[in-house]
Amino acid sequence: MLPVVSYQIADSIDVRAFRSGYKEGIHHYDADELFYKTGELSFVYVFKYGVVCFLNYSEEERDAFLQRIAPFCRNAFELKLSEEFEVDTDGREFKFGYNKIEIVQPDIEVLRLIMLNVSQSVSLDYYSEQTNQLQEDTNQHMQVLERKGRLDIGGQALKMFIGKTLNLKNRISENLYIFDSPPETWEDENLNRIDLGLKRTFDLQERYRDIREGLEIVKENLELFKDLLQYRNSTVLEWVIIILVSLEVVNLLIEKIFKG
Repeated sequence: MLPVVSYQIADSIDVRAFRSGYKEGIHHYDADELFYKTGELSFVYVFKYGVVCFLNYSEEERDAFLQRIAPFCRNAFELKLSEEFEVDTDGREFKFGYNKIEIVQPDIEVLRLIMLNVSQSVSLDYYSEQTNQLQEDTNQHMQVLERKGRLDIGGQALKMFIGKTLNLKNRISENLYIFDSPPETWEDENLNRIDLGLKRTFDLQERYRDIREGLEIVKENLELFKDLLQYRNSTVLEWVIIILVSLEVVNLLIEKIFKG
């Protein structure tokens, strides 16, 4: 039984800079990911969206690698999210079970595909947490609006909140290719079947939709807040204009009275 452990360790990893100093054992790489074969059945998968996945590594070996890659991380986390999975390489057929998969033989592309799906799963956990926090913050402002009939968030804070939401949405769209199967699965029936089975096992598509829908709800609420704030600002501006005009009229009357 081969253990697979995936960690979300940061917002992002500079995979290009890391590859320049760590090339030994690299099996596959592109602008988004690095895949290393470090032993007969030992592998490491590094993704630019802040995830590192290990197959058949001890805890000490995982910690050592994470320390080595730490300088290449942006916004590293103190508490890492993790996902664990098991690969049985002695199966008679491809079979999916609870938190594990049975495969006929340890083909490197099959193992890489498994690690990819486990990594996407832990990253979805991270983005789900971020989305839930945004929803909670938005709901708090909505409750204040319901109770008091006014917003408790100012213009600058609202702009920052909107920016945070859009930034998270863009990162998900850019980094998680949940609906796109790897090119290797297009011409290999077994890889395609494993990929689809893993996506079902981890509920990747459903969880991805939940995150997108949650972000859309937050975005709609923030658009409402922005409209209310603009209305409030325009109303204040109208009163300022009325007061200034009134003062001008009073000044003219005073001047006429004293001149008369």
